[in-house]
Amino acid sequence: MEPNGNQQKQLQIELKEEVARGVYANLAMITHSSSEFVMDFISILPGMAKAQVASRVIMSPEHAKRLMLALQDNIAKYENSFGLIQAGGQKGTFVPPLSDFQGEA
Repeated sequence: MEPNGNQQKQLQIELKEEVARGVYANLAMITHSSSEFVMDFISILPGMAKAQVASRVIMSPEHAKRLMLALQDNIAKYENSFGLIQAGGQKGTFVPPLSDFQGEA
């Protein structure tokens, strides 16, 4: 029997070991143009004068919106299972001052 032309092919995704370890980021900076969104994931450590960009992801506006919707869906599922995520103003939360921000691309 020949495969049906309407069947979807299964996408195979490779996850390399160095990528699977992930990177830690506690700040994200997002910029955009008419054709792309640039997301820099940054690791800020208390007492350090310099923050490090851990990873940069560049995507189209359409993919950025899909990411936003997927995050909203996953946050809702997380909160249904584990309770409300407290954002901003939490005791002990380090929020860096962003005035006088200087960065290099």
